[in-house]
Amino acid sequence: MFVFLLVLVVVLALLGGVHWYVWRRLVRDVTVPRSLARRVGTAVVVVLPLLSIAALVSSRAGAPFVLQQVVAWPGFLWPAVLLYLVMALLVGEAVRPLLRAWTGRRAAVAAPAEPVTVPAAESAEPVPAEEPAPVAEPQVESDLSRRLFVSRVVAGSAAAVAVGTVGYGTYGVLRGPRVKRVTVPLAKIPRAAHGYRIAVVSDIHLGPILGRAHTQRIVDTINATQPDLIAVVGDLVDGTVENLGPAAEPLARLRARHGSFFVTGNHEYFSGADAWVDHVRELGLHPLRNARVEVPAGFDLAGVDDVAGESIGEGPDFARALGDRDRSRAAVLLAHQPIVVHDAVRHGVDLQLSGHTHGGQLWPGNHLAELANPTVAGLERYGDTQLYVSRGAGAWGPPVRVGAPSDITIVELASKQA
Repeated sequence: MFVFLLVLVVVLALLGGVHWYVWRRLVRDVTVPRSLARRVGTAVVVVLPLLSIAALVSSRAGAPFVLQQVVAWPGFLWPAVLLYLVMALLVGEAVRPLLRAWTGRRAAVAAPAEPVTVPAAESAEPVPAEEPAPVAEPQVESDLSRRLFVSRVVAGSAAAVAVGTVGYGTYGVLRGPRVKRVTVPLAKIPRAAHGYRIAVVSDIHLGPILGRAHTQRIVDTINATQPDLIAVVGDLVDGTVENLGPAAEPLARLRARHGSFFVTGNHEYFSGADAWVDHVRELGLHPLRNARVEVPAGFDLAGVDDVAGESIGEGPDFARALGDRDRSRAAVLLAHQPIVVHDAVRHGVDLQLSGHTHGGQLWPGNHLAELANPTVAGLERYGDTQLYVSRGAGAWGPPVRVGAPSDITIVELASKQA
């Protein structure tokens, strides 16, 4: 308990320091004291992190779904904006001295020259007095100091970069995933299964932001590829069946020659895994809970529960899913988290299909994802087992992706006998 409290204090202190830095550079440095702009800016920097906390806890606290939807957009978008805002401001710290030097030179050029006294020629006529030369106004500054001008340039540029990056990343999520195609050669696949296509979709993350329209886009995209089999590899939802059941209904229209299959992800265990398993079964998907089926094309398809289920006495059971099978047949495993690939290797799996990582979702988050996952995205080999990790079709938290576009992958199996 002490360690948890210590970590919590450190995290809160770090977040407080980050928000103070943003307030200083984006509000204090660019406004005058006691102005309306400063008051509004301060209120925004205080309210947005509170909305982020509300967005994170509202679902767990059982808040009305309408309230979850209200706080979700600003609450989840703010962390993404904050990330790129801080990064842009830090770059601005390096640019700030250069801007100050440049504005200083411009101000020096615009400064009036020293008056020159010219002796009057000896003449009987009086020499008229010269009128004082007008003082030149600075070209770079009007009523603003150079420091205020530089602060506003840096702050405005950082805000534009952050909002633009997050805006484009949000558009990518709301537009829907693109189809990616990968060919995977398997030694045990019979000639008849050469070219067999599995549509892999993970991390749909239905919730207060991504709803029924998001599901429909995914279903339409998958059906357009005319796959032989569909694999939904976890993290379908972030919420209860009561709130999100209608959003999941388009899944009933998935079409594949050999059906659609589903395995749980860690977020199902935050949302009522058993209830969701029952619901997707009603929608026509076939849950594989530590189970296996023989695909008519000539290979075994197995699925295991997510490791998050271990907290309630469930979790993956490889012996049950794969223990008594004929190892002369190829085995394709559906498992939400890539980290179980080492168990897959021990049980003779030929290909594991996973998600969970989102490909990092927000750059440079991919580098953090690499610390916790053997593969963050794409196809890699571990012994005799190949692992394919999808970036996912949705987004968790901020509905934003930067450097990790969402995808639905068509995995085409290739027989070495063909």
